[in-house]
Amino acid sequence: MSPHPIGRGFRSFLTVLASLFNAARDLKSRSPLIRRLVRVIARCGYVAKGVVFLIVGVLASLAATGLGGNNVGTKEAITHLASQPYGGLMLTLLGLGLLAYAVWRLLQALIDTEDLGYGVRALAARLGFLISGGIYVSLALYSYNLLRNVAAGDSSPSDRTAELMSHPGGVYLVFAVGVVFAGVGLRQMWRAIKRSYLDNWHMIEMSATQRRLAEAATRWGLSARGVVFMIIGGFLCVAAVSTDPSEAQGLGGALNVLARQPFGPWLLGAVSLGLIAYAIYCFVNARFRDVSP
Repeated sequence: MSPHPIGRGFRSFLTVLASLFNAARDLKSRSPLIRRLVRVIARCGYVAKGVVFLIVGVLASLAATGLGGNNVGTKEAITHLASQPYGGLMLTLLGLGLLAYAVWRLLQALIDTEDLGYGVRALAARLGFLISGGIYVSLALYSYNLLRNVAAGDSSPSDRTAELMSHPGGVYLVFAVGVVFAGVGLRQMWRAIKRSYLDNWHMIEMSATQRRLAEAATRWGLSARGVVFMIIGGFLCVAAVSTDPSEAQGLGGALNVLARQPFGPWLLGAVSLGLIAYAIYCFVNARFRDVSP
């Protein structure tokens, strides 16, 4: 009897993953040139990620103050950049940067750049790096499609949720994804409280003023991003429980939810400025983070 196609596909996936792991692990013993290349890739990736969140935060801040902005997600932010003067050039650079960040996330997962080890929590964190890498690959591909003028039909969060729910066990998977988003949000806020990000910075290269400003921006940014992720996770769980995909919200939808609450403009303003602060945190990582492979 021939093996089932799903079984063959799963074994092929494991084989590819093992090959990637072995190749990435060899980076630790490679030449200084390759290690420098990895550092450049990581730093370019953090800059690109920061640019995306900076656009999201600025547009949301303008919406909160009634100056004409919109509450948008990451893909809408990329679309906004494409519509600016020299948008094609900026979009090309941003797409390359996002792809670089995805590569860095893959290396974080495969060669354990954070020295997390192989415990349950460590493997969960490394799985998170892989998922994050996949998300930023999709953003890089979205940038590429925009350059080719073929991204107009991109699906919304509710459309993607509906597609996922249409598969066997899809409702449970949507609920699990919602729990993961909420958990990531809580972890972001916990990192802001515990200041664990300090372990990743080359503190000796920072002046006292730089450290104070970087810490203030980072704690605000991580907290704001945590709030947004918890809202997204909550709506995904509600969508799963009610089997109503229209309940699902992305980043832009989460910001709209904040805007509709009592004192909504103030809440939206605080969170949008927090997303700008998170962009600053990304730029700080690009300059001071330990990104050695």
